Amino acid sequence: MDKQGQEKFLSFILQRVQEGKEEEAREILVENFKKQNEGTFSQEDIQAFIPKMISLIKPEKLPEIQAVVKNFSGDFNKQ
Repeated sequence: MDKQGQEKFLSFILQRVQEGKEEEAREILVENFKKQNEGTFSQEDIQAFIPKMISLIKPEKLPEIQAVVKNFSGDFNKQ
């Protein structure tokens, strides 16, 4: 994902996290983007990312987020 895609993804997710959880979500995402940029982002990172983010997302937004993350991880697997 390029820098612009990362910014869009970050914004999309942060709009859907529970109140007060925005900074925690931002830190998780920024760390994953850093690993992706360095070429060290792994399937294990994806598996750790999903449960962490699920715990921060507003419950009513979860299906939408899961669809986007699934698409994101699918793109990662194509690389």
